[in-house]
Amino acid sequence: MAQVRIGNGYDIHQLVAGRSLILGGVKIEHELGLLGHSDADVLTHAIMDALLGALSLGDIGHYFPPTDPQWAGADSLQLLAQVAELIQAQGWQVGNIDSVVVAERPKLKGHIAAMRDRLATVLQIQPEQIGIKATTNEKLGPVGREEGIAAYAVALLEAI
Repeated sequence: MAQVRIGNGYDIHQLVAGRSLILGGVKIEHELGLLGHSDADVLTHAIMDALLGALSLGDIGHYFPPTDPQWAGADSLQLLAQVAELIQAQGWQVGNIDSVVVAERPKLKGHIAAMRDRLATVLQIQPEQIGIKATTNEKLGPVGREEGIAAYAVALLEAI
């Protein structure tokens, strides 16, 4: 029987004018973008936290603190690559990832395949090993009022 570990992750960032909207490493045309120290890619951040959590390695703030100027404006896919190297160095590989992006706008259906491809390339897995769903918050709470975008992720790791 294969040894497996599971982790979950969550992230939310505020929507503001003057920033790019990047989700899963894909720049999406929208009048608002996500505010954060890095590129504020909530999907990639949730996935990183899920991967780290599966091995009890803390969270992304431990490795890439928002107080450290070297991470200002960082490309979250580059951070994900570092997390993937850490996971592999610990003797694990990604079995699969499942995630949900919660946003009222923009509609994300047309961008999901590109997100899966970008994330899979960085993680050196097949796009079919990454599930990405998009939903709204039915106009409830800060996400429903379009104040932010949130993402949830679950990752299954298998011993190498």
